[in-house]
Amino acid sequence: MPNRTNIFFFYKHSETKKKQVESLANHAEQHGFTVVNDFMKANIIVSLGGDGTFLQAVRKTGFREDCLYIGINETDTPVLYADFYINEPDKIIDAMKNEKIEVRRYPTIKATIDGHTSFYCLNECTVRSSIIKTFVMDVYIDDLRFETFRGDGMIISTPTGSTGYSKSLNGAVIDPLLPCIQVSEAASLNNNSYRTLGSSFILSGERKLTLEIVHEGNDYPVIGMDNEALSIQQINKIEISLGDKKIKTVKMKDNSFWHKVHRRFL
Repeated sequence: MPNRTNIFFFYKHSETKKKQVESLANHAEQHGFTVVNDFMKANIIVSLGGDGTFLQAVRKTGFREDCLYIGINETDTPVLYADFYINEPDKIIDAMKNEKIEVRRYPTIKATIDGHTSFYCLNECTVRSSIIKTFVMDVYIDDLRFETFRGDGMIISTPTGSTGYSKSLNGAVIDPLLPCIQVSEAASLNNNSYRTLGSSFILSGERKLTLEIVHEGNDYPVIGMDNEALSIQQINKIEISLGDKKIKTVKMKDNSFWHKVHRRFL
C-alpha cells in the first residue's frame, strides 16, 4: 500500500486481545510496516473486533480523512465494516501488497446542536426520550416545516448505517455509493393532534434536516452518536446533514457492501 506504513491498532483491552494484537503487529513489522502507539502518527488505523469496535475506532481517532481504516473481525460472524478475519493475517498483507483491495469512502452525518456543538456519525444519529414519556419535535426539511412528530424518537442514518437501527424500523437498506441520509421514526403517535409521514424517508446529501424540540416537560433528550450517547439539558434545535468528512476503508474486490448484506441477512 503506497506511502502507508504506520499502523495503529485499536481494540478493547484484555489479555486475549493484547496477545492477538502482538501477533498481528509482529506479522506486520516482518512485512515492512511500523506499529505506532499514537494514532496521530498513523496512516493506517486497524480495529480488532466487531462493528462496534470499528465505530469506536473512527470516533476516538477523530474521523480522520488522511488515513485508512481497516476492520479485522475476531469471529466468523458476518459484520459490516470488517473485511478481514483475525486468523488470516497473510491474506491481509497479501491483499495490501498485491493491490487486491479497493478503497471505499463511506459518508458521515454531521449534527449541530443549537448552532455551536457539532459531532460526526458514521452509522447513525438518534434523538430519543431519556424518560418514559414521548416527546415532540417540529421537523423541517430545508426551510419547509414538514411535520410535527410525537413519539419515542427519530433515527437519522447514513447508507452504511441503514442496515442497523433504521432497518429494524422498516427503513430501506441503502447503497453507500448514494450520498444521502435516511430518517426513520420510532413509535410515532398518529392521531387528530399529531400526524407524521409514518414511514422512513430519504434525503439528498444537499438537504438539511432540522429538529426543533418542543418543551413539554421532557427536557432531557438523549442524542445517540453511533454507539455512544450524549445527554444535554434544554436542547432547542438539532441540525443534521450529510457530513463533509468521508471515512476511507478497505475492502476486498470480491466483498462489496451487498456481499456483506447478503451474508448477514439472507
